[in-house]
Amino acid sequence: MRVDEFDFDLPEDCIALRPMDPRDEARLLEVRGQVQSDHRIIDLPDLLRPGDTLVVNRTKVIPARLHGDRTPRTHGTESDPRPARIEVTLHKRLAPATWAAFAKPGKRLRVDDIVQFSDTLQAKVAAKNDGGEVVLEFSLSGAALDQAIAGAGEMPLPPYIASKRDVDARDSVDYQTAFAVDEGSVAAPTAGLHFTPKLIDRLNEAGVQIQEVTLHVGAGTFLPVKADTTEDHKMHGEWGEVSSQVAQTLNERRAAGGRIIAVGTTSLRLLESAAGDDGTLAPFAGETDIFITPGYKFCAIDGLLTNFHLPRSTLFMLVCALAGMEHMKAAYVHAIESGYRFYSYGDACLLWPGAQA
Repeated sequence: MRVDEFDFDLPEDCIALRPMDPRDEARLLEVRGQVQSDHRIIDLPDLLRPGDTLVVNRTKVIPARLHGDRTPRTHGTESDPRPARIEVTLHKRLAPATWAAFAKPGKRLRVDDIVQFSDTLQAKVAAKNDGGEVVLEFSLSGAALDQAIAGAGEMPLPPYIASKRDVDARDSVDYQTAFAVDEGSVAAPTAGLHFTPKLIDRLNEAGVQIQEVTLHVGAGTFLPVKADTTEDHKMHGEWGEVSSQVAQTLNERRAAGGRIIAVGTTSLRLLESAAGDDGTLAPFAGETDIFITPGYKFCAIDGLLTNFHLPRSTLFMLVCALAGMEHMKAAYVHAIESGYRFYSYGDACLLWPGAQA
C-alpha cells in the first residue's frame, strides 16, 4: 500500500503537551465500525464485560536522551580540532556496555570519535549507519553504566513534545505508567499512562482482569516512514516477553468467553508475535519486528485501547488494519472536530475489529 494513503491533517493545537490530571479523566473515543461514542477513561469498566482481560506493558522508560561533546579529532585524514555538541537517544541495548542510538547531528560523527557526556561517562562511536544511527561503546558497563545514564540522561519525550517545551521534573513521573517495573524502554507505552489506582479498582470490581507483559519500546517507534510503500518499510526490532503463566491465563480467559484487549500497540504487537494461527498464545522471549498493515489477520486480541497516532506512522497503519481505514479516518476527523488531545500525553480510543465492529 502507498504510505500517503495514511496521511491526514492535524492542527498543531491538538497536540497535548501535558497529560490530563487526573489521568483517568482523559477522553475516550469508542469506535465500533461506523459508530463512534464519546466517553472518559474512567468509564472503561462500563464499556467492557466481566471476564474480559486487559493486557498492559510493564516496561519502564529510562532517561535515554544524552547530551555531550564530541572531543576534537587531532589525527587522521579527517582531523577536526573543534568540539561538537551532540544529542543521542539510546534505543536498543546490544551488550552490557554497548547501545544502538540515534545521534543529532549525525553528520558530525565518525567511527572512533569519542563523545563525553559527563565527567564519568563517555562513549566511542563503534559504527555508523544510515539515518543518524550509531553504535556507542561506553566507558562503563552493566549496572555502573545504568547508574551513569540515570544521572546524565533526561526523559526521551517524543519530538512533537520536546520541540515545543523543555523536559522537566514532572516528566519523570508523567512519562511512566502505573505498571512500569522492567527498565529498558526509551519511549512510553502511552495507552498505559491513563491508568490510576481508582480506575484499576473499578476494573477489578467489574470483573475485568489485568495481565502484564513486557515490550521494551525503541525510539524507532517515532521514526518517519520514508518509503513510498508499506512493503518497502523496515521495522526496528524490539525485545519482548510473554511469560508462560500469562500465556496460560490469557488462553484460559479467552476459552471461557472473555475478550483480550491490548492496552497499547506495544502489547498488541507482542501478543500477535507470541500467538499461533489459531490465536493460542505460547511463552515468548525475544525480538519482534512485526509490521501490521491493512489485510493483517489478528489472532491474539479482540480489542485495543490506544492513543491517537501520527499521520503516515506505522501505528496509524496498525489501527487502520484493526478497525478499518475509512472508519479510523472518520474517527480522527470526529476527534479533531471535538477537541480530543493527540499523541503521547493525549486522549485515547477503544477500538473493536471485524465482527465486533
